[in-house]
Amino acid sequence: MSFQESKSKKEEFINYPGRSVWKLALPMMLGMSVNAIYMMIDMFFIAKYEPQYGVAALGYVTPFLFMLMGITFGLGSGVTSVIAKFIGQDDKKSADNTAEHAIVFGLLLSILLCIISLIFGEKLLNSQGLKNPNILQFSLDYFNIMFSGSIFMILGVFFRSILSGEGDNVFPVKILAVGTIINIVLDPLLIDYFSVKGAALATVISQAIVCIIFIYYLIFKHNAYIKFNFMNFSYSPNLIKKILKIGLPASLSMVIMSIGIFMFNLILTIGSGNENAVAAYQIGGRIEHLFFIPIISIATSLVTLVSMYYGAKRFDLIIYIVKYGLSRSILISICFSIFFYFFIDKIIYLFSTSPLDLKYAISYFMILVFAYPFITVGMTCSRVMQGLGHGTPMLILTILRVVLINCSLAWYFVVYSNKPIIFAWYSILISCIITSIISFTWMFKIINKKK
Repeated sequence: MSFQESKSKKEEFINYPGRSVWKLALPMMLGMSVNAIYMMIDMFFIAKYEPQYGVAALGYVTPFLFMLMGITFGLGSGVTSVIAKFIGQDDKKSADNTAEHAIVFGLLLSILLCIISLIFGEKLLNSQGLKNPNILQFSLDYFNIMFSGSIFMILGVFFRSILSGEGDNVFPVKILAVGTIINIVLDPLLIDYFSVKGAALATVISQAIVCIIFIYYLIFKHNAYIKFNFMNFSYSPNLIKKILKIGLPASLSMVIMSIGIFMFNLILTIGSGNENAVAAYQIGGRIEHLFFIPIISIATSLVTLVSMYYGAKRFDLIIYIVKYGLSRSILISICFSIFFYFFIDKIIYLFSTSPLDLKYAISYFMILVFAYPFITVGMTCSRVMQGLGHGTPMLILTILRVVLINCSLAWYFVVYSNKPIIFAWYSILISCIITSIISFTWMFKIINKKK
């Protein structure tokens, strides 16, 4: 992409803000939809080949994978925001330099996380109250392979973040689709041969291929507006500070959410006395990903647009695009709430035949569908604040929702008061309602202060 093309894209985003949301969000939705299909096929084959322990094993690994992805995507969103702001200011040199810092930082981060995870992996899995040795072994097999190959996932996310910062969400989605298709093809073959370990191998192989394509496209072929020149790389603490200022609170927010999943697994295991509630939580989370696809896509597009508008000092467009994005996202969330409420029992049977799994999973959706509009408001407002250069609110709101309200109430209801598992789902709903109100108020306060 030439400088003139990038400038033209910036002008298009300013002249047609509503259309720009969909131009950025729709390719992302397509790519995430392919990925969501993979996640459900992944769970489907694991449930088919290891029906007794496989899905529960994934549930105990999920908080640590979520933490890995959360740190990466959080810092990636910081990279996106900083690059988009520099482009909005027509400062290409700083945008290029930010991209180079992101890749170097990604390499160092992947090495550090891999070492830490492989040393403490078994202890982390056992700390969730996991007692069944078969589930522990499946969890450990999956955990070790995923973290050993985490470098490909981390670099892939950073490359996508760089392209998103310059407003290109189409090419990353195409590459994501290719990787997901490879994953889907490899999944049944490797799971059949290696059991749960095969699912992790399929994921790592597909992520490695995606990473290699990005490296070839961006570094060797120079097919983007952002250009890399590592031979003349010069470390800038100021650029790292800018990325961390926006991205670190988002990463810490995802770490808090990972801790919340960890604590929820512990609460569910103690409260139910078995691993079925964790399996149901895992099933619910993966099916629920269908709801998050459009919401995350629109919210992420708002990060790019709000950052560009802020760099161009167009607060009128910031107000317009926030109202536009929120109204469309809430409407979508209501549609998903209605769909899941009436049809979830027919979907869940594809992923488990255990009566307890089904009972817990159906009760999960019967409560959580009422939380979707509030989740949408909270997520969108947090992303808008991030686009304005304020990443801290996302961290504070996540701590409030996950730890202070959600896990505290779930522990009180399920463990301390010995109430049924359904009260854990009520805790999630209550936390989403409270934090969505706070995030909405906080966002408009920041916008008004900026103006």
